[in-house]
Amino acid sequence: MAQAKTLSKTELKRVLDYNAACERHAERNRAMLLLTHWTGMRIGEVVSLRLGDVVDCNGEIRSEIQLTAEQTKGNRARVVFVPVRMRKELKRYVQSAVARHSADFLFRTQKSKQFTSNTATQLLQRIYERCGLQGATSHSGRRSFITELASKGVSVRVLAALSGHRSIATTQRYIDVNDDMLRKAVELI
Repeated sequence: MAQAKTLSKTELKRVLDYNAACERHAERNRAMLLLTHWTGMRIGEVVSLRLGDVVDCNGEIRSEIQLTAEQTKGNRARVVFVPVRMRKELKRYVQSAVARHSADFLFRTQKSKQFTSNTATQLLQRIYERCGLQGATSHSGRRSFITELASKGVSVRVLAALSGHRSIATTQRYIDVNDDMLRKAVELI
């Protein structure tokens, strides 16, 4: 089975531009896509988020999301670190969304139901396909996140921790080595 395609910054921009221009629930889709690309969250973790997981009691977006064991693959609680640019995106999304109670899920389908991992996977797959990105899946954001950080020299041990992987061998399989990474590597000599 082929791994999900990693996206370049240009390809991600193409997806976001398409989403903004053509998708009915563009703000929701954008936030879901960017959580996978900018935090490395799995789609199942994204759809499990409740408003209270991302917004604190003062109405501010959290810099760290505490995922419970029930929200993760492998039933192990973990912390997701949220970069400033993602916090801005979440703030925009939360402000645009209909007022919710903290117990409600952050992302809802067009019928106001909770997404399942499968329905969210299908949504992202459809958006990627409509942009002409063959091989891109809901896991593409996570692979792109790990690959981009690896290309910037972040150690595989840190990447494993950020990804919630128990083994660095698992994390290493996510890294898509490309020519640009190889060019930069030889210039370190």
